[in-house]
Amino acid sequence: MKKLTRREEDFCRLYASLQNEAEAARTAGYAVLPKRAGARLLQREEIRQRILSIREKTDLLSQAKSGFRRLAFGSAGDAVRLITDPAADPESLDLFMVSSVKAGSSGITEIKFFDRQKALESLAELENRGDLDSPLSLYSALESSARLVSGKAGTTEEYE
Repeated sequence: MKKLTRREEDFCRLYASLQNEAEAARTAGYAVLPKRAGARLLQREEIRQRILSIREKTDLLSQAKSGFRRLAFGSAGDAVRLITDPAADPESLDLFMVSSVKAGSSGITEIKFFDRQKALESLAELENRGDLDSPLSLYSALESSARLVSGKAGTTEEYE
C-alpha cells in the first residue's frame, strides 16, 4: 500500500472524527475546493482503509467527547461570515455549531446554534464517567457487589 503524505494522514484522522469530507479536507490543508478534494481522497482505497483503521481504534465515547468539545469551544466566525458575506460559499464554511438557518421574507437571516452550556455539561458528564476498563472501576464494581452479597447495601457505609 502506498504511504500517505502527512496531509493525507491528517485528512484520514479528521474524517474519521468529523464524518464530513469538506471540513476534514479544509482542516487538513486542502484549501482549494475542499469538498471536491475530500471526495477525490475518499475514492482512493488506501485512504478508505486508513480511515477504517483509525475508526477501529477510536471508540464511540472518544468521538462523542470530540463532538462536544467542538460544540463547546468552537468558533462561530464562519456562521457570522455566512450572514455578513453574501458571496460566502456555505460548503466552504465550518458550520458544525449551527443547528438551523432560517431566511426570513424581510431579508433577515436567523441562525440558531447548539447550546454550548449543554455541550459542556455533556462533556463533563462523559469525562467524569471514568474509564470503565480501569482497575479502579473494576475494584469499585467488585466492592459494590460484595456489599450487596453481604447485605450491607444501602447502609451509610459508602466507599469511593
